[in-house]
Amino acid sequence: MTAAPGVCVVVIGYDDAGHVTDAVRSALAQGPAVREVVAVDDCSGDGSAELLARLAAGEPRLRVVRLPVNSGGCGTPRNTGIDAATSPYVMFLDSDDVLPPGAVDALLAAATGADAEVASGLCVRRELPSGRERPWQPALYRAHSVLARPAECPRLVHDTLCVNKLYRTAFLREHGIRFPEGRFLYEDFVFTARVLAAAPSIALVPDPVYVWHVRRSADRLSLSLDRAGIGNWQARTRACALAYDILLSAGQKETARAARAKFLDHDLRMYVRELPLHDEPYRRAWWTHTRAHLARYDAADWDHAPASTGRLLAQVLLASPAPRDLPRLRDLASRPARLLPPYAPNQVWSPDLPQVPLTPLLSRPAHALPLAAEAELHPRAGTTRLRLRLHDLYGRVTEAHPEDVTVWWQSPTTGRTTASRTTALFSSPDHTWSTELDLRPAALTAGTWELRLRVRFADGTHRDMTAHATGSLRRRALFDPRHGLLLLHPYATHSGALAVRVAVGVRGVMTVVRGRLRRLIR
Repeated sequence: MTAAPGVCVVVIGYDDAGHVTDAVRSALAQGPAVREVVAVDDCSGDGSAELLARLAAGEPRLRVVRLPVNSGGCGTPRNTGIDAATSPYVMFLDSDDVLPPGAVDALLAAATGADAEVASGLCVRRELPSGRERPWQPALYRAHSVLARPAECPRLVHDTLCVNKLYRTAFLREHGIRFPEGRFLYEDFVFTARVLAAAPSIALVPDPVYVWHVRRSADRLSLSLDRAGIGNWQARTRACALAYDILLSAGQKETARAARAKFLDHDLRMYVRELPLHDEPYRRAWWTHTRAHLARYDAADWDHAPASTGRLLAQVLLASPAPRDLPRLRDLASRPARLLPPYAPNQVWSPDLPQVPLTPLLSRPAHALPLAAEAELHPRAGTTRLRLRLHDLYGRVTEAHPEDVTVWWQSPTTGRTTASRTTALFSSPDHTWSTELDLRPAALTAGTWELRLRVRFADGTHRDMTAHATGSLRRRALFDPRHGLLLLHPYATHSGALAVRVAVGVRGVMTVVRGRLRRLIR
């Protein structure tokens, strides 16, 4: 009987003693399919290597490799792991993440069953400490499928991760596929492009195969989350440009064009959303650098995304030599996109900004347009009056006839939701659709809650959205039969959406008051 082919899991880490053993154990717990785990320590100074050595002393499948000098990035440790692998297949795991049970079995079965050089599965982003999970690029992983070549699915360029994939070791070595060495951020963008350029057969599986831990409050942010300086954006655009060149040089024009369209729809939108949070020097540097990057696009690149929100953002950037209209660009870059009036062709952007029309977006159905709503909250004892207005974009909302809106509150940390309320929307003379309804504050527990809306149209489609905060945002103390005393503080999030902070009971309210007094004293 022939033994099943085995897998080498390469775990990389630097100064991550608090998590690295959990990562290694999650790889070992995959069972006999994992023939070996190669833990590459990037010259840590926090005792990580010693922890790994003690673990390896009782686990024959674990080998520890310690680099003599810190490489400054993730590429060198992963390349070291590829070189050390002796198994037919290899996959990668970062020290602060884990493999869920059954991940390796699912990928290995897909790869061997289809005789594929690469198998790829669903990655789940887990926000910590809340534990809230979101799938990464779920549209690619709805069902089992096999692609003879990457060109059959250009959307593969959207999944730039290297960690949710299993690679045939001989395939990587035969084509000389490596990560960029040293301190090179977004090295997986380049590695993934090199994989796709080699035109492997790829098996896709819907199973969760990787848990990506997102620790935004960590003392040391991951390289990708540390976006405070312009260097992060410069590194990202550099990696995207190199990935495009790799695909184009390999003759994969459609995939290369798809990579540039992905930059507009994903990378550009993400950083535009954050742009208003930065200072003026950063904004100017970011604007100048991004214009230079977009200037490399040709007509075929723009044609690849004719009705793209990212394309519209890029056109505004290219039309203005200096940062303009950042709040409106932030709204348009949101997911889903939204844009408040004015909508008149000569009033969409600043008067000194050459006009970029919204008309390319109008080819979309109404539920996919950048619709915007406004919400005004009027807290009172026992109940809270909510006023909503949905703006009509060039009459398209009226054509689609919004029948009703469902309203609920959602915790941004845990994802927990309150009971929802549904009410009809009514057309108004000012080209809006509006409604009012009463919400009970007693349904909210202590914490932060964001307002969520679902607008349902006559054809059965719907649009999930937030609403811009308007009106008074003053803190109110209310009497509530359930909590006794309740402190309700409406506010606008960084994106301008309506949210509330809630403190319940005398103790909760006094905590807020003491915190307020401390800030005033300082």
